[in-house]
Amino acid sequence: MDPYTPPDTPLEIIHQDHELLLVNKPSGLLSVPGRGEHLADCLIARIQAVFPDALLVHRLDRDTSGVMVFAMTPHAQRHLGLQFEKRQVKKVYVARVFGRVEPREGTVDLPLIVDWPNRPKQHVNHDTGKAAVTDWKVVKYEDHATRMRLFPQTGRSHQLRVHMLEIGHPILGDPFYATGEALNAPRLMLHAESLRLRHPDGGKGLTFKAKCPF
Repeated sequence: MDPYTPPDTPLEIIHQDHELLLVNKPSGLLSVPGRGEHLADCLIARIQAVFPDALLVHRLDRDTSGVMVFAMTPHAQRHLGLQFEKRQVKKVYVARVFGRVEPREGTVDLPLIVDWPNRPKQHVNHDTGKAAVTDWKVVKYEDHATRMRLFPQTGRSHQLRVHMLEIGHPILGDPFYATGEALNAPRLMLHAESLRLRHPDGGKGLTFKAKCPF
């Protein structure tokens, strides 16, 4: 892995109210601090510098961009945490993957677990893996690549990255799972485009979006 050089970009606030804060996380920035001072710069630290009450609810991989929700109260953190746990939050990702994906839609249902000797990489394991399900649709075909929308039904670590690899189409620019030509991209081509959740105050269903940057 390359040395950690997080992007020096201002916070992009999508929505803020008394319970919720939604931001567009840039690619290359950790969601939470890693081990060691050199990995201290992260999205939650940047947010808490401006919004001291903000609380973590979920994470995105360092190289993934897109919509992340933070709670502004402990009540909202519990409420949102339960929605994630019960798989009530609907997530949509945009990905550019290597090769031509056919048919135009499908589902990957392969259990995942951490690959201990190579962590943080994950791998498929039918004996000890945890259930992981991803629905996918082709958006359009490009030169040697396919633009897709991915709809994870579960929230396993690296789920979309491993599932795309397993169907033979690694996500472009993936430093962990892509090889050869598939590595030729300026970043990991994975973006959390939208998040649908219920507002902790009143339960109204809301969808928040961040435009795909690639």
